[in-house]
Amino acid sequence: MFALLSYEFRRRIQGVFLRFIPHSKQQLTQAIHFSRKFYRAASPEHLHSHWYVQQWWILITGLILFGSILLLAFTQPLTARKFESEYLRKVDPQIYALLDGQMLTAPPEVADHLIIEALQQEHFPDHPAISAQSFNSNLEDIHRPAMPTHSDISTADRKWHKMNPRFKQRLLMVFKIMKEQHDYELVLLEGYRSPERQNSLAADSNITKAKGFQSYHQFGLAADIAFKRHGKVVITERDPWAMRGYELYGQVAESVGLTWGGRWKSIKDFGHTEYRMPGLKKTAEMAHQLIHEGQLQVHTLHP
Repeated sequence: MFALLSYEFRRRIQGVFLRFIPHSKQQLTQAIHFSRKFYRAASPEHLHSHWYVQQWWILITGLILFGSILLLAFTQPLTARKFESEYLRKVDPQIYALLDGQMLTAPPEVADHLIIEALQQEHFPDHPAISAQSFNSNLEDIHRPAMPTHSDISTADRKWHKMNPRFKQRLLMVFKIMKEQHDYELVLLEGYRSPERQNSLAADSNITKAKGFQSYHQFGLAADIAFKRHGKVVITERDPWAMRGYELYGQVAESVGLTWGGRWKSIKDFGHTEYRMPGLKKTAEMAHQLIHEGQLQVHTLHP
């Protein structure tokens, strides 16, 4: 405290300020002079005389743009579509090129009751549809033959993220083309199918002859679809509009590299498509790997 009040200490502090102020004023004057010169250099009349100063404008602008790009790259949030895009760029350049790197978004999952009502119409076209909300699949007191598809509807998987991106993006492209070019709205009836469900369906040879890990469904590389018209799902092949839709669906699906079940000779499956991935080994290990690849981005973003 006494040191602060001493004459010698106050004299030294005063000397520092006196030396600092002129130096600061000089730097400030130089900065103002340079900024004015810098500003004048951007005007058309000084293009030739101040060209060397204009190089600073170019350099500063470039640094700002580069910094903005870096900021955007490091702060932009990671999304499932980005993960999927990078995955397809590496493993499936063909579909990546067809999509031009832009991943398509899956539509909302169709409600179960719409599918149940469509199945009722398919099996019993001459009877009015029973309200799906009042239908109980555990009771068969409806005086009609039991419909096995009703008991299966709860186990059918319609989760898009369970399908492998190589197939999913091809199928979404088909959905997009069918809507934009042919005005048909498609809905997913079933995508991934467990080996247990596959074996259950294979018990009826009229439905499928493929057992567990023999169908592309277990690998996330197959799907069954139907149409949606006036808010209702349409499955029947007796409807000329729907049958025409299946034919168009087959053509579009084949154009993006999918195999259409409507061309099969034994059991025609007009709503079925699959991606016969080159080099695929139909084993449980391969099925687990491909399904895991399909869900990788979901697990990464939502641990």
